[in-house]
Amino acid sequence: MGLVYTLANQKGGVGKTTTVINLGSYLAYYGKRVLLIDLDPQANATSSLGIDKSRIRGGTYEALSGSSNFTQYILHNPRFKISILPSSLALAGAEVELVNELARETRLKTAIQNLIERYDYILIDCPPSLGLLTLNGLVAAKDGVLIPVQCEYLALEGLGQLTQTISRVQSALYKDLIIRGVILTMFDTRTNLSNDVVEEVKQHFQEKVFNSIIPRSIRLAEAPSYGLPISEYDPKSSGAQAYQSLAIEILKSDGFAIPKSTIGDG
Repeated sequence: MGLVYTLANQKGGVGKTTTVINLGSYLAYYGKRVLLIDLDPQANATSSLGIDKSRIRGGTYEALSGSSNFTQYILHNPRFKISILPSSLALAGAEVELVNELARETRLKTAIQNLIERYDYILIDCPPSLGLLTLNGLVAAKDGVLIPVQCEYLALEGLGQLTQTISRVQSALYKDLIIRGVILTMFDTRTNLSNDVVEEVKQHFQEKVFNSIIPRSIRLAEAPSYGLPISEYDPKSSGAQAYQSLAIEILKSDGFAIPKSTIGDG
């Protein structure tokens, strides 16, 4: 049965979508069947793979609305070896439409049940908010939440709010929800602040902080504009090496073996 991880942080600009795309691409590089779910109305994960979001005819919105044939909108990229359920323009109205619906927080979880057997990993990219879409993502996180945290002071302020939300979801909607891990992003080697943030996050989350730290990188920032994951855009860059390391770390902790011949070849 596949693993389902949701990437969430209500603060924007922490590298959440960047992590979904690049972690997903390296998991696929190591032979895993990967599905990305774009739960953000801004559709950044969709466009980061070179997909024209204005031409999307369906996707996550149909999954949330209960359509039985939403899987027809899953797109597969044979070059990157990953699939995506894209976001569409209609998703922007989903939160309003679902407000008075029964079991509104479990729509995504219910929709993807039959997909879990098809993929080794399902990565859900949430919007930068704690609204109904993110709640759907949290409830669907069968194997936990991955929290990207930018190595800047203000990024720490939102962590308390997010952990409180996760606690409320545990109490009211999904008691088995866990924090799978914290991913430190946008680390700047030139500043003491980045190191201070790393130490503070590790002090609070302890063993849940991944050893792989994602650096601040112009190449990582450029890649989405070309519709490419960093593994294709610049596999020798520091950002690519960091995401490759993160993928290996997650795969090993999930019990997967890594072929020695592929390590360092991303």
